Amino acid sequence: MDNATTLIYDGSFNGFLTAVYKAFDENINVLDIQKNTIAQRGLFSNTKTVFTQMENAKSVWNGVQTKSHIAIRNIYFAFLSEQKDIEMLLYIFIKKLFSPTDMISINFTDDLESKIYQIAKTVAKEKKYMETFAKFSTTSDAVHVAFIKPDNDILPLISRHYRFQYADKTWLIYDSKRNYGLYYNLQSVAFISLDADTFSTNINLSDLNVKSLLVRKLHRQPMQKQRNGYVEERTAV
Repeated sequence: MDNATTLIYDGSFNGFLTAVYKAFDENINVLDIQKNTIAQRGLFSNTKTVFTQMENAKSVWNGVQTKSHIAIRNIYFAFLSEQKDIEMLLYIFIKKLFSPTDMISINFTDDLESKIYQIAKTVAKEKKYMETFAKFSTTSDAVHVAFIKPDNDILPLISRHYRFQYADKTWLIYDSKRNYGLYYNLQSVAFISLDADTFSTNINLSDLNVKSLLVRKLHRQPMQKQRNGYVEERTAV
């Protein structure tokens, strides 16, 4: 077997799934899976950079979904926890899920599955909290803004709720810990960032003009089971 390899990916969920696909497809002995922003490349470490491939990510997504609808949800939620070494935990879980000689039961008695379930449960709990208690203020350009600092990366999980809850208002929910937000313009929701040079969460919101600070849409690609299956468009879910 080849020497153990660290796979470096772009930090997105699809990037992670692509890394899993590459590991399976090339029979890689995976030492670790790391985001490119925090990767620790040792002097003698064997690393491979993985470029996100949507079809490969989709293949893993659909494969896990055929094994268990519960598993695919828990994998996505646990990934958004951003816990240390979560990628390797999920990779081992997926590898075990696909092993014909070591199938995981769905009653959460398996230690690995139980750990992932508990992490996903924590993310789901914070998602629910943010859907209930996010506080909005109105800016000078009539945008309803809420600044949050969640422990987990829950923005991809809450846009559906707010699209229905505030369908008649322009709003922005901004994760100031991760410096990106969800922006709704009465038609669609997009991931955006704000101009950090002129923006501060300490600013008087009544003086803030959000639209002038929108600098770009972020190409995030969350995936979540919907009625039509895999989500391919670059939108919040």
